[in-house]
Amino acid sequence: MRIGISLGDPSGSDALSQLGDEIRRAADDGFASAWLLNIFGLDALTALAVAGRGTGGIELGTAVVPTYPRHPAALAQQALTVALALEGRLALGIGLSHKIVIEDMFGYSFDRPARHMNEYLSVLLPLLSGETASFDGETVRAHIGLSTPRPAPPASARPPVMLAALAPRMLRLAGQRADGTILWMTGPATVRDYIVPAITAAAREAGRPSPRVVCQLPVCVTDDAAAARAAANQALALYGQLPSYRAMLDREGADGPGDVTIAGPEDAVAAQIAALADAGVTDFVAVEFAQGADLPRTRALLKSLAAAG
Repeated sequence: MRIGISLGDPSGSDALSQLGDEIRRAADDGFASAWLLNIFGLDALTALAVAGRGTGGIELGTAVVPTYPRHPAALAQQALTVALALEGRLALGIGLSHKIVIEDMFGYSFDRPARHMNEYLSVLLPLLSGETASFDGETVRAHIGLSTPRPAPPASARPPVMLAALAPRMLRLAGQRADGTILWMTGPATVRDYIVPAITAAAREAGRPSPRVVCQLPVCVTDDAAAARAAANQALALYGQLPSYRAMLDREGADGPGDVTIAGPEDAVAAQIAALADAGVTDFVAVEFAQGADLPRTRALLKSLAAAG
């Protein structure tokens, strides 16, 4: 299992400089990957193209870019440009977002989201692979090709595409058509008993390679795990209310985000992360959720796990 790190969401006029420093630190600390969220701050793809250049061989991913506000051809063109800037180190994480965002904020219909994603991939994937897209769906239409330059070999033919897939139909899509899934608020039992079997079976049926399972969870190395989990319940309360994440917490038997937060002394945290590898996670991405003296302890343990992996 590869160990990655979630990047912060810097603000201010020097935000891109801050992000570049954070990426370089992650690379120097030996992490296999670093992932940038895309909510209402920096545009993740643009930010990674600027801040991620010259930062070594670390994979840089988006976690995740919402699909609805972007035509798949426009996203393909942007992603290929970013992959060129990063010399092939981009992992493109995409997702549906949530009804409250897509309908209430952007004004799009969130009706039948799995249909939308399936149609979206019918345009996005061919364009990322250098092919022409010709598709007429109910929600997406395109007849277009791109001439965007591509990274020199040995970079892959296209950036790996991971779906933020939690529901059964989305997991089937991720296994059948994409390169894996990106998880959030999903505990080890749910990964082992639901996520990995579903996505692996879909990939096998489609004759595709074993998918990546990128699991993001809050991590805090501390002597007071109960306090860390209580803090996570408060700070991350929204994620316990959004339907897709709530469904994963319910599967885990978790009352709130604190129950899937990885917390405790070094040996306990290491054991909890190892359990994710046993559950079938291919990439663990730590969201550092620590303050004060717990912050350097958390980073030190994660560095040691990255080095061991």
